Amino acid sequence: MNYYVYVLKSLEKKSVTYVGYTNNLNNRIKLHNDGKGAKFTRGRKWKLIYMEKKSSKNEAISREYYIKNNRPLRNKIKSKYK
Repeated sequence: MNYYVYVLKSLEKKSVTYVGYTNNLNNRIKLHNDGKGAKFTRGRKWKLIYMEKKSSKNEAISREYYIKNNRPLRNKIKSKYK
């Protein structure tokens, strides 16, 4: 089974990013936009700006952790999609 690590960007003037992982990317983004995703994402609309495909859950979790804790990388990803 494939897993996806993704970065979402909010569609607000002062945008924020959210990093997560899932095995069903389209459904997960829909849940975030419907207010049924992670608590942090509720009340905002989101756009997918980055995605990586991983072959195992452990790989996806490790990569998610790395991206979440690497602010320069997150800012670089975010700045590419203004």
